[in-house]
Amino acid sequence: MKIEILGTGCPKCKQLEENARKALELAGKKAEIVKVTEIDKIVEYGVMSTPAIVIDGEVKSYGQVADVEDIKEWL
Repeated sequence: MKIEILGTGCPKCKQLEENARKALELAGKKAEIVKVTEIDKIVEYGVMSTPAIVIDGEVKSYGQVADVEDIKEWL
């Protein structure tokens, strides 16, 4: 499983990464977490507002910090 956090490194992006790590821990799953900060790569996903979370190539949320429970369900 691959989780991508799309954003420029703002506090909300960092919070989203923390939430993803916590969700993985609670779900008992492992995944590679990658930060994507390049604007052109973010736009390739069709995301116009960050932070965003992509799981296995599918955009799950953008423009907000997804909470731990939502991320856990997506896993």
